[in-house]
Amino acid sequence: MVIKVSRDNLFFKFTPTMQPVVRVEQGVEVLLETHDCFKGQLKSEKELIDKLNWDYVNPATGPVFIEGVNPGDVLQIDLVKVDVGPQSTMITVPGEGALGNKIKEMETVILPLDGDALVYKNKVRIPKKPMIGVIGVAPAEGEISNGTPGTHGGNMDCLIIAEGTKLYLTANVEGALFGCGDLHTAMGDGEIVVCGAETPGTVLFKAQVVDLEKLPTPFVETDELVAAICSAPTIDEAASGAIHNMADFLVDFVKIPINDTGMLMSLAGQLKCCQVVNPEKTVRFEFPKYILKEYGYQMP
Repeated sequence: MVIKVSRDNLFFKFTPTMQPVVRVEQGVEVLLETHDCFKGQLKSEKELIDKLNWDYVNPATGPVFIEGVNPGDVLQIDLVKVDVGPQSTMITVPGEGALGNKIKEMETVILPLDGDALVYKNKVRIPKKPMIGVIGVAPAEGEISNGTPGTHGGNMDCLIIAEGTKLYLTANVEGALFGCGDLHTAMGDGEIVVCGAETPGTVLFKAQVVDLEKLPTPFVETDELVAAICSAPTIDEAASGAIHNMADFLVDFVKIPINDTGMLMSLAGQLKCCQVVNPEKTVRFEFPKYILKEYGYQMP
């Protein structure tokens, strides 16, 4: 049985005092309906960002209370299916994003989905590649805007957090209080103008506690690789954090000596920017799973 949560059940800040909209057992599939990051406020290219109510930006659906999850537990979130809507929205904002100093005019662009491609201004076809921008759990204290990434997850805008991916997060409160939103039909690494192809959609997931105590989370697993994610005030700090988190994983979990870890990271690892436009910047370090296999290690 799949438990469905309507997009009417949303929140804009991750907090430990959020009231769950549903309580589910571990391993049960849950379908979350999501808004786009503008909560549907921009319906045509005539509607510009200056008319946006910023109190309703980056909604996440939830939170979902997962039974049997305690603070400190590592939660494995299986992203079973990610579906996106029939069209997406993009904007430009003078003064915002990595090119904000060059962009002088506001613009809204609607991108229809034609088969497996987005159509940009009736000229360019961009391959459909859905991913999740905002996904996370409640922090131990305080409140964190959905627009901000951190150790709890949040607005990481990581391309590989997509269908078929396993995302690992550390619970900070009982039940974890999980939620997600801000789906993109396509987005490039960096999210240069503060948005991807913003779309409503659905996320089918299931979650369970796994025996990976002290895993450096957020951590991602795909069929081909694992990735350590870090968010920090600067790209340099985020890059250093992602590198060190991956090194800790390879030394502590895979049992690769540090010298070998460093050389293998240099030989086969990939350091990539997830986004450079949010209040904290996000970087991931990817490492191929075939090397883990050579050392006799596999994820649970």
